[in-house]
Amino acid sequence: MTTQHYDLCLKNGQVMIDGNLISTNVYVTEGKIVLITTKLHDTTREIDCKNILVLPGVIDSQVHFREPGLEGKENLESGMLAAVAGGVTSIFEMPNTNPLTITPETIDDKLNRAKRAAWSDYAFYLGGTMRTSANLSEWEMLPGVCGIKIFMGASTGDLMTATDEEVEAVVSNGQRVIAVHAEDQMIMMENFKTILGDSDDVSMHCKWRSPESCLSATKRVVNLARKYKRRVHILHITTQQEMEFLSKNKDVASVELLANHLTLHAPECYDSLGTLAQQNPPIREKNHQDALWKALNDDVVDIIASDHAPHTVEEKSQTYPKSPSGTPGVQTLVPIMLNHVNNGKLSLSKLVSLWSHGPERIHKIHNKGRIQVGYDADFTLVDMKKEVTISNSQQKSKSKWTPFDGMKVKGWPTHTIIRGHSVMIDDEVIGKPIGEMVQFKETM
Repeated sequence: MTTQHYDLCLKNGQVMIDGNLISTNVYVTEGKIVLITTKLHDTTREIDCKNILVLPGVIDSQVHFREPGLEGKENLESGMLAAVAGGVTSIFEMPNTNPLTITPETIDDKLNRAKRAAWSDYAFYLGGTMRTSANLSEWEMLPGVCGIKIFMGASTGDLMTATDEEVEAVVSNGQRVIAVHAEDQMIMMENFKTILGDSDDVSMHCKWRSPESCLSATKRVVNLARKYKRRVHILHITTQQEMEFLSKNKDVASVELLANHLTLHAPECYDSLGTLAQQNPPIREKNHQDALWKALNDDVVDIIASDHAPHTVEEKSQTYPKSPSGTPGVQTLVPIMLNHVNNGKLSLSKLVSLWSHGPERIHKIHNKGRIQVGYDADFTLVDMKKEVTISNSQQKSKSKWTPFDGMKVKGWPTHTIIRGHSVMIDDEVIGKPIGEMVQFKETM
């Protein structure tokens, strides 16, 4: 009788399978999970996971890596290096680059760039605009496209899709999920004049970019989604009002939260961090943060992401509002959220659902997001007892800073494994870039 031989065994670990931690071994061959069993078999390589939890690979479904056009802030290689250093196995990158990612040619360009530099697996959003809307039903099916992205406020170049006519043009063309930056540009423009005025106080950021502007945009796009029976995914929700509305509209709208909004709150964040805390939509007061946590634990939320949006310290040091909005976060997503688990804010199984199962379901990812036979062998291994102080010096991003500098956390990623390849062990990124394009059921 021939003995089966495997490429890799994760042994002696507690493995997260369908929301439960199970003591078992996971066997990998040719990049796929092929066996889950308590029995021991011959294998080329072993990782002893004693005192380590084996989680499905973390998917950060909202990052900005700035390439092409703004490589001084970040590029695909440095962004994905930061991702795997932080335990993230796959990323979905946004279209507000230069040139904008809005055509087959610009998608192809990003895919070709990624082939040379990808530490993690990857996919890219296609920007939805009125000018390209007639082509979206065809272009959204291109390999490497994870969905359509629209900016109803605070965009780059001509990606702004602010009016109902513009939004409707996008929503009415195609079938794949549309990710939405929901801030009402018209309300914000009026608020800028009447509320911010000539103030240089960064704590006003969450005043003129008001909860009303977010709720207005969210209602408008959800109503259009219902009209056209289209799935929309509302990104980085920050307000109590939106959560109350979205809880009643889950049949057409899924919901994303960011680690930053769950961790930092106004006015304290602006007092301590100044413009480093500035992002869109803004970090808000504690009552809004409490509402986000309640919605998360009430199962209103589908995904947690980082919205990694790096700028240089020099850019962020400009006097508000000349300072750009956005903060790095792909490398700190995992430890920040594990720390919340250790502090009793959410369960580990819920967290795994939000950053692995959630992206798989919302984006219809093929063979990722779960520890299951036949799926890609993507794993994020974590030590829930390890205590580390986050620092700027740890950051692999070109920006070299984090809003969590000096924060002590409990819970830390120890290994990042992508399709059976160990790419990070104990904070050291190893080997060479082996990332590949994520596949989606709708485009296969």
